[in-house]
This record gives sequence, structure tokens and C-alpha cells, in this order.
Amino acid sequence: MNQYDLIVVGSGPAGRRAAIQAAKLDRKVLVIEQGRRVGGVSVHTGTIPSKTLRETALNLSGWRERGFYGRSYRVKEEISAEDLRRRLLITLDHEVEVLEHQFARNRVQHLRGKASFLSTDTMEVLKDDGEAVQVKAKSILLAVGTRPFRPDYMPFDGKTVIDSDELLEIEKLPRSMVVIGAGVIGIEYATIFSALDTAVTVIDPKATMLDFIDKEIIEDFTYQLRDRNMKLLLGQKVEKVEHLPDGKVSVTIDTGRKIITDMVLFAAGRMGATDSLNLAAAGLDSDNRGRLKVNPETFETSVPGIYAAGDVIGFPSLASTSMEQGRIAARVAVGAIAKEPPKYFPYGIYAVPEISTCGLTEEEMKERGIPYECGIARFRETSRGHIMGLDHGMLKLIFSLKTRRLLGVHIIGENATELVHIGQAVLNLKGTVEYFVENTFNYPTLAEAYKIAGLDAWNRMGELPKGDAHHETVQLTDTNTSTTVETSVTSEKKKTSSR
Repeated sequence: MNQYDLIVVGSGPAGRRAAIQAAKLDRKVLVIEQGRRVGGVSVHTGTIPSKTLRETALNLSGWRERGFYGRSYRVKEEISAEDLRRRLLITLDHEVEVLEHQFARNRVQHLRGKASFLSTDTMEVLKDDGEAVQVKAKSILLAVGTRPFRPDYMPFDGKTVIDSDELLEIEKLPRSMVVIGAGVIGIEYATIFSALDTAVTVIDPKATMLDFIDKEIIEDFTYQLRDRNMKLLLGQKVEKVEHLPDGKVSVTIDTGRKIITDMVLFAAGRMGATDSLNLAAAGLDSDNRGRLKVNPETFETSVPGIYAAGDVIGFPSLASTSMEQGRIAARVAVGAIAKEPPKYFPYGIYAVPEISTCGLTEEEMKERGIPYECGIARFRETSRGHIMGLDHGMLKLIFSLKTRRLLGVHIIGENATELVHIGQAVLNLKGTVEYFVENTFNYPTLAEAYKIAGLDAWNRMGELPKGDAHHETVQLTDTNTSTTVETSVTSEKKKTSSR
């Protein structure tokens, strides 16, 4: 039997980062991947494909240039599903090549097959040729990810009623589409196809969408979607989905409304891919969505020596956070020191338009009773926004009135997922509104919106009061990790000197 220091099941963001981290610490590592190629859901059906599809759609449709040339402007008149797939295949090949090179360079062993537990430290790997191989390790990390939730009542056929994985294999672009589910995945794909001029209707039983995002951002987002004729049927439940003889699909809602469409995308949740792992043999069990519970600091499960990271442990289910979870879990598993990452991390939604957020929302500030002020900048107020022809886009900064510290940054619009990192750095480094007022930003850039928003807040907050330094403690709840931290902040008066 082959003996390892760490076995990693799954080669997505959490798995590959964990494997490479352990290998860099001179541990013997084995990665087990049941897919045809390494990379996991993130590379083959999730993060990379959806973002590549988005970029291709925006480029070929001429979406970014319509502010100048009108809504009828298109780079390519007839866009096909093959046009979208061509760029996707090139991107995926590159991602897999990079990952395979990283494994080879760090001497990470890789075994293709389906893994299942025999005991707490032993797994069986069933290879494609039917051979069963047993492997053993001091520690095991489960990074198996998730798959689309497929309820029995939904008549999936892979062509006109599909899940988010099957979307990448469609043969032609639909003229109309119903998206069931207004979560991140559903909204991303709904807005991408809307940018391709598909008539999109989004249905969700909840009366609101993306509740973890600042309400003002969602209001702006909703306005933009409705302005381009997307239908948002929130607070309404789908009762029946039927195939029609002419190849179309009928969707009946509990209000009695019936929608006839070319395609239905079911994107209402995902399931942890744990059902084939034989968790019982290791003394583990999962919740009703196949997810595993872990210690949020070490990512160890209830069974010593077995860890889990990535989407399989639930929120926030981001590739970026999954990588850090895998890295920390690997260090703990092999006995190395693992530092806790900064409390605030960015959340990106790659819809059209993009949304990105970091820190506390305005609603959370109110719930915690923290006196605050906001600063707003519209992208159209920047010279770069004029150059790009942007009619929409907004950056919102939230500051504590007592400490003047930045506590939240929320962005909607072009490059939101890139711009958010400036706010993230200031937030984690406990910067104040004065940073944005006094700092110099490249001109013309969209990043200049930070200065505009900072000045907007500063105008309402006024000068930093003169006098002795004031010291106060503010209790904040980190929404990303659901942990409460005590933040001590000292604000000193600005000292002047003759020069």
C-alpha cells in the first residue's frame, strides 16, 4: 500500500493549493481526481468557464462600446454557441497545462479515479480500467467541490431544460430563456445571456435577491437589469415545467402566469459531491446538501486527521477563499504554523454589470448601531468613465463617524472585481477617510472614483477634530467569517510643522 503524508481528494482551487503547499514543505502528497483532467469544477464547469463565457459575450456583442455607438452596435452580427465555446476551450487547455506543470514542478503525485474511504486513514481509488488501488496517509483533505442541484420534478433533457454545467454544451443560443434561481450563478448567467440579446426572465421564490450585498447596490443593479428589459419575477414560485411539441418549454408560476420559452436554466443551489466517498467508513456525515462541517480556523472535520475545504464546506464558496482554506488546512495537517488570513476578503459577482464588495454593508452598520457616513462616486463622474462611455457604475464607501475608518466598500460596474482590492487593502490596514482625500490616484482611471467617494464622505464628516488623540473600541462583526472581533482604533490630530 502506498503511504503519503497528505492525500488530497479533488484538484480544484482548494485541492491544488493544499497539495502544492504541502509539497513545498517537503511532504509526500497525492492528489486524487476523478475527472478526465485536473482542475476540478472551477476549471471545467464553474469559475473559469463562466468568466470566459462572460468575456467572450461582451467582446463579440460589442457591449462595452454601446455607450458610444448605440444599443444596436455589435462586433459580430451572428454570434453562435460555437463562437463562445472556441475561446473557452483555449482558456481551459491553458489552465490545465499550468496546473499540470505546477504539480510536476513541486513533485505532487496525481492519480485519476474515484476515491472512497475504507477507514479514517485509508482510501480506495477505483480507476477507469476497473483496477482498485488502496492508498494511506497521515492526513486526508477533502476538496471535492459541488455539483448542480437537480430535483426530480425538473424535466432535465440536456438541451432545453438544463443545469449550469450543461449550459456550456448547448448547441445554439436561445432567443428566450427562463432562469430559475436568483442566486449568484443564476444571476451571472442570466445577465450574460441578456447581453447577447436573449430575452431573459428570472424567477425565484424569495422576494429579494443577493441579500448579502449592500441594498443600495442591489437597487442600482435591479434598475439596470429592468432598463434592458430583463424580467425579474421575485417572490414567485415555479409550479410546473413542461416540454411542448414544438420544442419549446412551458413554465407555470404559482400566480397562474405561464411563460413559453426556448430554454430553461435551473440554477437553484448546488450539492456537495460527497455521496460517493463512503463517509460512514471514516465516521463522517454530511448535511442535506452534501456539505461537511469543519473547524473554521483549522478546517479539520469532527474526525482528527481528516480535513475539508472549498465549496464542500459551504459559504462563501469562492475560488479565492477556497485556495486560502486549502493552504491553511494543508499547513495544519502537516504540522506547520498557519497564520489566519485578514478578516475581510472581497466577494465578486461576475454579472453584467459586475458587483464586488468587501466589509460591512450599510444595513449591517445600522444593525450594529455604528454611527457612519457614506461616500458615493458615479463612474460617469470620472474622466476615464467618459472615455469608456460608461453611463452606469457606482462606488460606495462606508466610514465610521467615530474612528473615521473605512468599514465597507461596495462597487457595481465595469472592473468592479478589480477595483475592490484598493478598498480591501485600506480596510484591512485600518485606513481612514483621510487616505482617500490625501492620496494621489492615476488620472484618468476608474480608481479615481475612490478619491471622489472619499471627498464626498469627508464633506459630510468634516475635518478631523483638533485636540488630543482619542481612543475608542468598536465591536464589529465580520460578515465574511461570522466571527466577532474587537477593533481598537486610535485617531490622532494632524500635526503641522513649519517648513
